[in-house]
Amino acid sequence: MVWKSKAQKKSIVEAGRERRVAVFAGSFDPFTVGHFDLVKRAAGLFDTLVVLVAQNASKKNLFDAETRKAMVEAAVSEFSNVKVAVHGGLTVDFMKSVGAHYLVRGVRSSADLDAEQAVAWNNKVIYGDGDVETVLLLSAQEHLVVSSTLVRELLKCGAAKSASEQKTLLSKYVPKNMVSMLLKEFRKNYEAI
Repeated sequence: MVWKSKAQKKSIVEAGRERRVAVFAGSFDPFTVGHFDLVKRAAGLFDTLVVLVAQNASKKNLFDAETRKAMVEAAVSEFSNVKVAVHGGLTVDFMKSVGAHYLVRGVRSSADLDAEQAVAWNNKVIYGDGDVETVLLLSAQEHLVVSSTLVRELLKCGAAKSASEQKTLLSKYVPKNMVSMLLKEFRKNYEAI
């Protein structure tokens, strides 16, 4: 590994051992039990995992970036080595800024694998010296059909259900400790429409 400065070396080397810092990036609109499962597994593999809430100006999100960040923070609060951040630029630029050399991605299907392979190759080129690895984690079978799109649809179509019914349904798809926040933020946005 080539260190660009002594400060960089000091920031990622502790007690003679290089810290393994990884980034798990996504829009997380909203964060799901599938995302949570990947965070839980990745947190066990790396010294520090940064869940990066990506801002994409060309994408219309249901929740703004700071709201999504707050929901992810609530969901992952049990993990002491997991941090949450928001970034609007290239993921590899963020990775450099935190000394991360690993990008965690979830794969649900062969189509995901093909897409992630192309992204991984491009990230190696964009990172500069190619010193970035993409770590693909297979989604757990019980989460293969869970997606943020499905949760948004359940929110929109379930607006007339009672709060209790909505909480019960959504707790199957999002971490339980963020269901109330999700419903509160959705109602705030839904009433503004």
